Order: sequence, then C-alpha cells, then structure tokens
Amino acid sequence: MTGDKAREPAPDEAGDAAIEWFVRLREGKLSAEETAAFEAWRAEPAHAAAFDDVLHMYGHLAGMSPAHRMRPAPRAAREMRAAALAFAAAAAVAVFASYDEIVLRLEADHFTGVGEKRLVTLDDGSHVLLDSRSAIAVRYAAGERRLRLLSGEAWFDVAPDASRPFVVEAGDGRVTALGTAFDVALEKSGARVTVTEHRVGVASGGKTTIVEEGQQTAFERDAPARAPETIDIDTATAWRRGKLIVNRQPLGDVLAALGRYHRGYIYCVDRAICARRISGVFGAQEDALQSLAEIEASLGLRAIHVTSYLILLY
Repeated sequence: MTGDKAREPAPDEAGDAAIEWFVRLREGKLSAEETAAFEAWRAEPAHAAAFDDVLHMYGHLAGMSPAHRMRPAPRAAREMRAAALAFAAAAAVAVFASYDEIVLRLEADHFTGVGEKRLVTLDDGSHVLLDSRSAIAVRYAAGERRLRLLSGEAWFDVAPDASRPFVVEAGDGRVTALGTAFDVALEKSGARVTVTEHRVGVASGGKTTIVEEGQQTAFERDAPARAPETIDIDTATAWRRGKLIVNRQPLGDVLAALGRYHRGYIYCVDRAICARRISGVFGAQEDALQSLAEIEASLGLRAIHVTSYLILLY
C-alpha cells in the first residue's frame, strides 16, 4: 500500500460521511466553520465521488414509482432489499423534512432545536414552554391574542385578560383558553389537547368541545374533537420532566415524540409497524436512542442505523 493509498478512507467511511454531510446540508444548520469543513472534506477526490454518488442515488430513487420500489421480492432477498428500499424512503423523508424545517424557522417567532426546551414570556405576561423541536408564531392584536403551534408540543400558562381571548391554532383546530394552563401537541393528522388548569374550548370540524381541568381530547383533520377523557396530568405532561409515558399509543406517534430528541430521522419500513400499539416509560431527553432500543426489544423489531441521522425500523 502506498502512502497516498494509506491516507484514503475506506469506501464505507467515505459513503457514511457523504450521507451525513448531505443530511446536514439539507437541514440548513451548518455554521460558516462547518461549511468550510465540508468544502475541505469534499476537496478530496474520493470524498467528492462519494458525495456525488449520494446525490445521484437520491435523485434516482426519488423518481421511482412507489409500485416499482415496493415490488415483492423472494423471502431470502427481502431483508436486503428492505434496507435499500427503506433507505430510499428515509432519504425522501430527510429531504422534505429538512426543507420544512428551514421554512419553519422563517415562519416561527420562537423555535427550539433538538433536545432543547425553552420558556418564553409573551408581551402580555403569558408563558409558553416549548418542547424540543417545537415552534410557535405569535400574532397578537388589539382584540385577540392568537398564536399558532407550528411544530411539536407546547404548554401555555395564560395571563388573564377577558377583553383579549387567548387562542392557539393547531392543525385545523383552535384552542381557546377559558382559564389558565393547557398543553397542545401536534400529531400526524391533528392535535392533542390536555388541560392542566381550568378549561378550554376546542373548535374543530365545525363543533366546539369544552375540555375541563384534568381532561384530554384530540382531533383529526376536519373532524370534531373526541369526547374528553379524564387522564393523569403528570403522565400527560411528562415531557416537561424529560420523560415520555405512553399507554397503548401507536408506535408512529411515539417515534415522532422521540424524534424530537434525536438529530435525524426515525422511519418505519412498513406502515403496519408504526400502527402497532406500545406502552411504557421512556427517557426521551436523556437518551432517545436507548429508548428506541427498548422499543425494538419489546416489539421484536430490528433497526438499521444507516448513519446517526437515519434509523430504519423493520
């Protein structure tokens, strides 16, 4: 082996680095120093070739039809193809989610990054506690205090002002404070509302539902809120203590919550996997990956860590 050859990275190392750089660039989070580091890394011919391969692969896979990508394979080959097909799907998720995050930062007045919580004091004295990877837009006016939950989950502690209703938009619904404190979390096709003090009105699907202290409701797109249920407040707001406590929740919702504490994307190869129900107590903030390992074990799943940014469950 020559001296030049000894300095070249193994193909897998170059490929892994290329994928990580690609995802980080798509996320738009590189500082000037990191951008310079990327340019220096890509200056090496082997690195440039690996990065070009990633670009080509993403472009090629994005153009494939779902039917072509999911063509049945013999059992012996299915697991290998599952990894490749899942990588393609995760690639698309990473690209579009990264773009959405850039747009989100432009729309948001307050935003938290991965693993970050932030307590925001609004102009009227109200407080908002943002969970990791969460964002709100504030649109206060003379006769109304209106906010929009753009991403993630937030707890609102409302300063009284009868002349200016406090309204939080989430998904296609609106939550109006009729007291002081409540929690709103965005879900895949709607939102979940938990009242920690007094009560709120949840307007969705042309109907308003009153939710009392100690109760929780949820609504889907264009549908009325479900009948409120009495819940344990400490369990429902465990995220404020860095915990995730779930009781027979769909795995997809649990992964979405854990994903807010992981710099990257966790993706189910099969929709049926994400539909499975799970219960447990997970340390989201301390170690999302350890929680993911516990989920794997309890449901008999396997994970492919394509890079630290892409994890595929099957």
